[in-house]
Amino acid sequence: MTVGTSALDLDQARQVLDAQPFAGLVGTELTRFGDGAATLVIPIRPELGQQFGFVHGGVLAYTADNALTFAAGTVLGANVLTGGFTITYLRPAAGVRLRAEASVTGSTRRQAVVRCEIYAESEDGEAVLCAVAQGTTRSVERELG
Repeated sequence: MTVGTSALDLDQARQVLDAQPFAGLVGTELTRFGDGAATLVIPIRPELGQQFGFVHGGVLAYTADNALTFAAGTVLGANVLTGGFTITYLRPAAGVRLRAEASVTGSTRRQAVVRCEIYAESEDGEAVLCAVAQGTTRSVERELG
């Protein structure tokens, strides 16, 4: 698949997500994309857990990384990569799904700074903030393929 650096719509962004084998393994779904923001959801299942039964921190880090990059893609185009990010784990994540909401704080022509909040949602819809992240993404000259 080749996607240029022009703006994407939600369906095209979902195609980019579908091209990521790891996203399929985890069960990632893109539910919002546009205007400097993106939302990803991941169903919580036992395979994503750590020894105490909570969602593994690596899954939370992946979620933040991908949400940050998709939000940046709304302003920089499809060809973006994470330059770096930090994550702070606030509470253990448990429930039925993770929801990561990312938004662009500021951007230039080739770079964006993005923040992300990750919530763990229960069956009754209660959301608990379990992690926050901030990162930098950069546009790249390479075509996706």
